[in-house]
Amino acid sequence: MAGLSASNRASQLGYDVGVLEKSPKEHRGGHTRFSESFRVPSADVDFEKYGYEFTIDDYTADEFYDDIMKQTDGRANPALARTLVDNAGETVEWLTERGVSWDMEPLNVGYTVARTFFDGEELVADLVDAAEEDGTTFYYETEACELVFEDDGKVAGVHARTGDGLVEYFADAIIVGAGGYESNPEKRTKYYGSDYDAMKVRGSRYNTGEAIEMVADAGGNTVGQWGGAHMALIDSESPDVEGGANRVDGYQYGVLINNEGKRFFDEGEDARAHTYAKLGRIIFEQPGHTAYIVVDEPLKDLMRATGPGDRVKADSVEKLLDTLGCENPERGAETIETFNEACDPDEFDPDSLDGNDTEGLNLEKSNWALPIDEPPYYGYSVTGGITFGFGGIETDTDGRAIDTVGRAIPGLYVAGNTTGGLFFENYPGGTGLQNAAVYGKLAAEHADGYLKGE
Repeated sequence: MAGLSASNRASQLGYDVGVLEKSPKEHRGGHTRFSESFRVPSADVDFEKYGYEFTIDDYTADEFYDDIMKQTDGRANPALARTLVDNAGETVEWLTERGVSWDMEPLNVGYTVARTFFDGEELVADLVDAAEEDGTTFYYETEACELVFEDDGKVAGVHARTGDGLVEYFADAIIVGAGGYESNPEKRTKYYGSDYDAMKVRGSRYNTGEAIEMVADAGGNTVGQWGGAHMALIDSESPDVEGGANRVDGYQYGVLINNEGKRFFDEGEDARAHTYAKLGRIIFEQPGHTAYIVVDEPLKDLMRATGPGDRVKADSVEKLLDTLGCENPERGAETIETFNEACDPDEFDPDSLDGNDTEGLNLEKSNWALPIDEPPYYGYSVTGGITFGFGGIETDTDGRAIDTVGRAIPGLYVAGNTTGGLFFENYPGGTGLQNAAVYGKLAAEHADGYLKGE
């Protein structure tokens, strides 16, 4: 998304633009190819002129900013976050004008913010077509490996590995929007722990982090939470790599049980969009890297699963957990029984934090605490999948790469998941793609001013 946004804006401004794409053409698009949503401050967007209407039309940039700061425990760079939310609305409108089509229907229950959805492969194709129409050239199976500079420190080009050997591309400005390091098993083990080489990768196999190292080798400062990442709850039967979303939504209304038959997380802590990106790591660190979602008949229609695994149905909780593969289904059934006794709900509202909590448990449930006691019972086996890491290169609000002394590197820009400093511990769902789009566009616009001597 960062590279597509930058190349579209730069070509629109009249520049001779080349995009170096590491993957073959049929796998182009990085993680964006496997993504599906943007978080949008709908109150600031006039989408009716494009024929779209938000389900939630009053989500503001200030609320977006507050969500970023809350979900990152206040650690997000305030200037980066403010610039992101203030430019998000117009960026989505610009993408629409560039040919992106949106699906405005929520893909699952439990969202409390405005979002736009899309088909990842279609979005990539639309933006590639738009850039090519403006003269951009895409070079596939071309991996940037070394930045080249003039004697005065200005960017001069980049060396890249191609099928014909090393090639030097000359450039007066370079924008690096090459994703993160999450698809590299060695780096996952280095930053997250010894078992993380086995974690499933939701996105592209080509996001292995060399572009970050390339900028760091050229003096770029590395910042952010290198041990943090977007790790989502996904279907246990998802492929090891490039599975896409493969989500199981609605878990917040049921109960999560691990292989020991125990609860381990407050399922109703917050809206799904505010917990799913950290819950994958929590699940992966449970015994067997697995957990099981348990709901009953009244809740089954609030579930939505997009992965390859099948939903399991049974007449008892114990049988359900046994069929799902839980190693201690008896204890799991006892856990559900104890949970039920702690529930005393008032009116249930799946679309807001309804305040229905448990009382008397060692691990309480804060919202949507309903007894799981009306058979048949339904369950899903889930694990954790990594989307992107939170470490990267330091940038300013213009997208300029910052060196280890705190200076902007002339002509060098970084955007999207190649950067660090915005996400820590968690993130508000749909913000990653918006971040990449906003800063890819801003980087191209600042490069325009830089090349004009402004």
